[in-house]
Amino acid sequence: MGVEDEKSPGVGADLERSSGSDREEDLVMYTGQVDAKEYGTLKRELKSRHVQFIAIGGMIGTGLFLGTGLALRRAGPLSIFLAYSIVGTVVFSMVQSLGEIVTWLPISGGLTVYAYRYADPAMGFAMGWNYALSAGVVLCAEISAAYWILGNTIHVGVWIAVILIVIIALNSFVVGGYGEAEFIFASFKVVTIIGLLILAVILDLGGGPDKDRKGFQYWKNPGAMKEYLVTGNAGRFCGFLKSFVNAVFAFLGAEVIAVCSCETKNPRRNIPKAVRSMYFLILFFYVFGVFAIGLLVPYNDKSLAKALDSGAKGAAGSPWVIAIQNAGIQGLPHIINAVILSSAWSCGNSYAYAGSRNLYALAISGSAPKIFAKCTKRGIPIYAVGTICSFGLLSFLNVGKNSAVVFGWFVNVTTVSGLFNWFTLGVSYIRFRKGMEVQGISRDELPFKGWFQPYAAYYTIIMSAFFILITGFDVFFPGKFTAQEFFSSYCGILLYMVPYVFHKLYYRQPTVKYADMDFYTGKAEVDRDERENVPSEPRNLWEKIWFAIA
Repeated sequence: MGVEDEKSPGVGADLERSSGSDREEDLVMYTGQVDAKEYGTLKRELKSRHVQFIAIGGMIGTGLFLGTGLALRRAGPLSIFLAYSIVGTVVFSMVQSLGEIVTWLPISGGLTVYAYRYADPAMGFAMGWNYALSAGVVLCAEISAAYWILGNTIHVGVWIAVILIVIIALNSFVVGGYGEAEFIFASFKVVTIIGLLILAVILDLGGGPDKDRKGFQYWKNPGAMKEYLVTGNAGRFCGFLKSFVNAVFAFLGAEVIAVCSCETKNPRRNIPKAVRSMYFLILFFYVFGVFAIGLLVPYNDKSLAKALDSGAKGAAGSPWVIAIQNAGIQGLPHIINAVILSSAWSCGNSYAYAGSRNLYALAISGSAPKIFAKCTKRGIPIYAVGTICSFGLLSFLNVGKNSAVVFGWFVNVTTVSGLFNWFTLGVSYIRFRKGMEVQGISRDELPFKGWFQPYAAYYTIIMSAFFILITGFDVFFPGKFTAQEFFSSYCGILLYMVPYVFHKLYYRQPTVKYADMDFYTGKAEVDRDERENVPSEPRNLWEKIWFAIA
C-alpha cells in the first residue's frame, strides 16, 4: 500500500537530463515527430475548475441516468449495486496509475504516447486507433440517447443535426470553450444527482405524496436478484455478470483527465485534485445512486418494462423518472429529461474532444497522417476534430431503427473498446514503474504517488481482461446466438487487436526495454511552464473552499 503524496517535483536538472543542448527559451510543447512551427501546438487553456468538472462530466452520462434502467430490469437491485461497486473499484485503481504517469509527464499524446514509451509500440498504435474510433462510436451513442430523450416532436434527422452542430462548434474554436461548456454541463449534473439522492431518501422513508414507506420491500418482493437466461442461483449469477456491461459503459470517460492534461494549466497541481475527486465521485454518485434506484423501483415495474420494450421516447425508461412518477410527483420528470439531455450532450462533447486528441496523438507519433496534427492558431487540431465528429453521422441510423436498439449496439461496441484502454494503461503503468527503478529514478521525484501501487495496476489489468471476456457471454446460450448480437458484443476486440497485429507484423518493433524508456523528452517544457506559472494561493476562507472544490 502506498500513500498519496503531492509535492513540487525536483526539476533542477531536468533541462540537462531531457535534451542537453536545448535552450530553455526555445522549448515548445511536445509535438513528437512533427514540426511545431509548421503544424502548430496545443495550448494550455484549461483552468483548474475545468479539469475537475471535465473529470465529473466525463463519467456522469446516460449510463447513470438511462443505462441503469435496463440493468435493473435484467438483473435486480442487488446485482447492479454489486456490479457498479466492483467496477467503481477498478476505475479508482485505474486513475491511481493514471495520476502517477500523467503528473510526471503531462505532454501531448497522453495515453497513446505513454503506451508507446512504456509498454509496446504496437500497444500504443492499437490503443490510439481504438480510442479514436471508439470515441467516435460513443459520440454516436450519446447523440442517439439525446434523440431518445427528445422524442418525436420534430423529425429525428433535424434533432441529430442540431446536436451534432453544437458539439462541432464547442470543439472547433478554443479548448477553453470546451472546458467552459463541460463546467456548465457538469454543474447541472452534480446539482441534479445531489437533489435526486436527497429525494430518494425522502421517498424511501415515506415522505412522498403517496406516503409509501418503501424501505427494502422491493429487495424482498420481487427480490434482490433476478434470474437471467436460466433459473435458480445460476440465473441470478448470470444477471449479476451481465450487469458489468452496463456498469463499465457508465464509468467510461474517467481517463479523459489524461487526455486533457497537456492542455491544462498547472497540471501537476490540478490533475492530482481530479484524481482524488474520483473516489468521492464514484462512491457518492454511482454507488449511492444505484443503491437508491434499487430501493425505489422494482425490477418488474410495468412502466419500466413498457418503456424499454417499446423504445419509448423521452426518459421514460429512466428509473429516476419512474420513481418520481410512481410517487405521484408532477413536473419533476420534465426537469430530469432536460438534465439527461444535457448529460448526453456533455458526454458526446467530451468524446469528440478525447477522440480528436487521440487522433492527434497518433499523428505526432507517426502512426496517422500528419494532417491530423495540424493545429489552428488557438491550439485546436482542427482536422482531427472534424474527422471524429464525422462519426456522428452514423447517428442517422436512428432514422430507420429503434433508438433503444441502436443505443444498445453502441454500448456493446464501446464497452469492450474502453476496457482495452484500461488494460493498456495498467500495463503501461507497471512497466513505467519498473523502468523508473531500472534507470535509478526515485519515486520520491514523482509529483503524485497513488494508493495501493503496484497492486492497483495489477487489479486493473486482471479485472479489465475479465470484463472483456464476459461482455457477450449470453450470446452463447441456447437460442440466444445471432450474428448481429455476437458482432456487437465482441467487435470491440477487433478495434484493438487488428491494429495491434498489423503493427506487430508490419513495423516489427520490439517491446520497449526498461533501460531504453524515455522519461524526459517533453518534460523540460512542462517544468519551465510550471516555474513560470505558479498558481495563486487562497487569500480568504471563500477562496480556500473554492480552491478545494475546483
